[in-house]
Order: sequence, then structure tokens, then C-alpha cells
Amino acid sequence: MKLAVWDTYVKRFDGRTMHFDILVPNDVLDDGVVIGYGLDYLKKKPFKTMGLSAKECRLCHIEQATEKMRIDIETRGFSIIEMENCN
Repeated sequence: MKLAVWDTYVKRFDGRTMHFDILVPNDVLDDGVVIGYGLDYLKKKPFKTMGLSAKECRLCHIEQATEKMRIDIETRGFSIIEMENCN
């Protein structure tokens, strides 16, 4: 399964910037859908963020799904790779 990787940076109210990737099937081209997945992910965080829009979330590249990513996609429709300041 090929996934589209959306590189995402979101400001937190504590001044830090979160960096994470939103991974979706590569045929998902609607950035509104991808942003919706990102907002769903952010709702589960114990801290507040400044929001998410197309300005903070951009299609970066296509990659092959790992088993965990494939399971996430089948279960939730998306997968997240946390990189910086996500906890």
C-alpha cells in the first residue's frame, strides 16, 4: 500500500511547535480530509494548539506503508508519525 505523507507543523500554546506526519492512502487528494484527520489527532492531546490549516500541512512525498501504518489506515483512515514536541 502506498501512502501520501503530509508534513505538518502546529504551534502549541506553550510556544513549542509540533512536527508530525499525517499518512493517508495516496489516492486521498483532498487536503480538507487530511486536515480533518490531523484535527482528530490533536483533540486527543493533553495540551492546546493554535489550530491546523492547509498552511501548516502540506503533501510531502509518497512512501510504502509499514504493517502498523496499514493497520492504522484500515482502522482509522489515517496514521500519524510523531517527530517533535508531540507529547
